[in-house]
Amino acid sequence: MATILYLTQIQFEYGAIRLLADECARIGIQRPLIVTDAGVRAAGVLQKALDALKDVPVTVFDQTPPNPTEASVRAALAVWEAGRCDGLIAVGGGSSIDLAKGLAIMATHPGPLKTYATIEGGSPRITAQAAPVIAVPTTAGTGSEVARGAIVIVDDGRKLGFHSWNLMPKAAICDPELTLGLPPALTAATGMDAIAHCMETFMAPAFNPPADGIALDGLERAWHHIVRATRDGSDREARLNMMSASMQGAMAFQKGLGAVHSLSHSLGGVNPKLHHGTLNAMFLPAVVAFNAEAESIQKERRLDRMARVMGLSSGGDIPAAIRDLNAQLGLPKGLGELGVQTDWFDRVITGALADHCHKTNPRIATADDYRALLSASM
Repeated sequence: MATILYLTQIQFEYGAIRLLADECARIGIQRPLIVTDAGVRAAGVLQKALDALKDVPVTVFDQTPPNPTEASVRAALAVWEAGRCDGLIAVGGGSSIDLAKGLAIMATHPGPLKTYATIEGGSPRITAQAAPVIAVPTTAGTGSEVARGAIVIVDDGRKLGFHSWNLMPKAAICDPELTLGLPPALTAATGMDAIAHCMETFMAPAFNPPADGIALDGLERAWHHIVRATRDGSDREARLNMMSASMQGAMAFQKGLGAVHSLSHSLGGVNPKLHHGTLNAMFLPAVVAFNAEAESIQKERRLDRMARVMGLSSGGDIPAAIRDLNAQLGLPKGLGELGVQTDWFDRVITGALADHCHKTNPRIATADDYRALLSASM
């Protein structure tokens, strides 16, 4: 068992789900609400969590949508109140974990959720009263189990970020066994999310050598195992490395992300049916090429350093290599195959310019730059 104390306490091992009751006791959660979705229940993963909780009285909310909304957080709040719950266990992908974090705010803070959004100046308003969260990821992509933020579509349609150290899960239980049944398409899309996190945070200009080191190692693990995990979901070594890469990407992105996520967050708000990881995969090639001209990228040869761990000759090879990887994974060739329309661009650009990831890209994009990135990704 690897017990890691970095940002939060992480239990990482095949079979780590067995520690769920112990973690509840350590944190002081006596009446947890499990936040999950119908797919996790149908796959039998929810039952594994319930079995691990033994005699702990549990309430379940299993209606998390693919992209959590303020309305779904309110629905979970009604279940929380009916069960008189005192803590949250998120079992699922990033959507379930993000919904749980939204509920951690809403259950303990007054007013509409947007009051606490980062771009609304709401981060300082999220206090230590936020309900405690234990995160049990069932995908290898978002790394939300070790992140201080959540993404929720609020009532006015914006897809907003909420960030506070008070939202950091009190425990993360990373059990690669829970990902063995993940379908190939979801393995690929969530895996590209992890790769995007590692690459974007490494390119971000802030000085944070520990985050850089974690991101590079995570990128190497994901790049060399994502195809194996997608083609053979029972490959235990590949699944372990993908879960580690996902965790590491989020450990590192405390440093900041960039234009890939600005665009993905905004486009995901315009059409909530689009998968975040797939969008990241579509935007990565164009954004890496755009960032190549940034002073910090050139001075520190960051693209070449990424290329080395990816097994490429130079940083200039990265955009084409990402497109080739997307093709190997069976992902779309571009946004057009996802049904994205050019008449959406103005709304996407407006959202990207306001997104919390916009200012941490190594090269600050203008509206025209975002339009060009969108066109190049079609």
